[in-house]
Amino acid sequence: MPQSGQKPYGARPSLNNLLLDHAFKLKPHDNQRLSALCGPAEENINFIEKHLGVTINHRGHRFNIQGDDRQAIEQAAHVLEALYAETENGEDIVKESIHLALKEDPATPAEKDITLRTERGLIRARTPTQKAYLERIFDHAINFGIGPAGTGKTFLAVACAVDALQKHLVQRLILVRPAVEAGEKLGFLPGDLSQKVDPYLRPIYDALYELLGFENVGKLIANNVIEIAPLAYMRGRTLNDAFIILDEAQNSTKDQMK
Repeated sequence: MPQSGQKPYGARPSLNNLLLDHAFKLKPHDNQRLSALCGPAEENINFIEKHLGVTINHRGHRFNIQGDDRQAIEQAAHVLEALYAETENGEDIVKESIHLALKEDPATPAEKDITLRTERGLIRARTPTQKAYLERIFDHAINFGIGPAGTGKTFLAVACAVDALQKHLVQRLILVRPAVEAGEKLGFLPGDLSQKVDPYLRPIYDALYELLGFENVGKLIANNVIEIAPLAYMRGRTLNDAFIILDEAQNSTKDQMK
C-alpha cells in the first residue's frame, strides 16, 4: 500500500495525448533521506511536478515520472537525483535548493559541487564565478577576491568560514574590516570599542546573522569563538587555527596594513 500522502504508484493523469514515462531507483536506500527529499506532505515533489508539468509517482525509493515532454521528464529525474544526493549531509531540502536544481542543465556533465553547511541550511554557488571563488578559498591559504558590489564576495567568504568552523577545521573566526572614518577619529566617538566600530562592521554581522541566526552569533561572540574587529586593532596578534577574513581591504591605509 502507498504511504500516507503518496499518490498510487503507476497512476496516470487524464491527458488526451500519448504519455511518456521514466522509471528509476534512488540509491542508497535511506528512509530519512527519502523523507527529506519529498518534504512534508510531499510538498517538494508537488513543487517539482507543478514547475515541470510532469507527474511523479513513487513507492519507496522506486520512482516513475510521466508526462508528454521527454525533456521535462529527464529534467525531473535529474532534479530528484541531485536533491537526493544533497540529503547525504542530513539536511532538509529547502526551496532555494530546488530552484537551483531546476536551473541546472541535465545535458551538462555534472561537476563536483561545493556545498557549504550552516545552521540555516546549505549554501551553494549560483554562478560559475562564485563557484571558482569558492574553489580557490578551499584550495589556497591566502586569497584575494575582487569584484563589483553585491556579487556575494563577503557573504560567501563568511559562509566558508562558518562551514570550516562547524567542521572543526578551525577553532576561531576572525572577521576584520578597516574602519573608514568620515573625518572623525574612533577615539572621539561615543561608546566603547564595540559601539565605535559596529557601524563599519555591519555587513559582516548581517552575513553571520543570515547564516547562523542572531542567538547563535551572540553566543559565539561572547565565547570569543567569533571575533569581529577593525583592522587597526589587529597589529601584533598571533592567531592560530583561525579563519581570517579582511573585508573591504581596498579601503585600508598603508599604516593599517603594516
